[in-house]
Amino acid sequence: MSTRWYPLFQPGNPQLRVFLPNFWMKLVRGKTEDDPRPLPNNRVRFIVSMEMTRHDVKNYLKKIYNVDVVEVHTRVMMGDTKAVGPSKTVIKDDDYKLAFVTLPEGSTFEYPDIYAKEKVEAQHASDTKATEQLQITKNKLGEKLKGKPGLPPWFL
Repeated sequence: MSTRWYPLFQPGNPQLRVFLPNFWMKLVRGKTEDDPRPLPNNRVRFIVSMEMTRHDVKNYLKKIYNVDVVEVHTRVMMGDTKAVGPSKTVIKDDDYKLAFVTLPEGSTFEYPDIYAKEKVEAQHASDTKATEQLQITKNKLGEKLKGKPGLPPWFL
């Protein structure tokens, strides 16, 4: 949560302040692809700020992203506990709130494919080409500076 505090009133006209909400939403999938209870195509799961209510979630999606929402269910989930180290110190993750958003009938939601295979392969090919070019440049520089005294060996 942010520590921004805004005064209720500032003298002067117009009011010179910017409203920055403390709300945030994170789109999440199920824990695994073979989730025992997969969501229907018109339901979406978010992890939201603990201060958000179901009305805040609905207004947030409608006003900012212009998404029609039929209903919202929220649930507070307890964070995982772990015993770590030789002394088995217990560490607990923060609690979080899940929001299940139902979209209108007939609309479907598809998770964005951020790891598209073609994009990854194209990026890998361009990275490989750039690495080879750098290696050639380094070899040329090493040959040029080979006889120079006072250069450390790692420089070549």
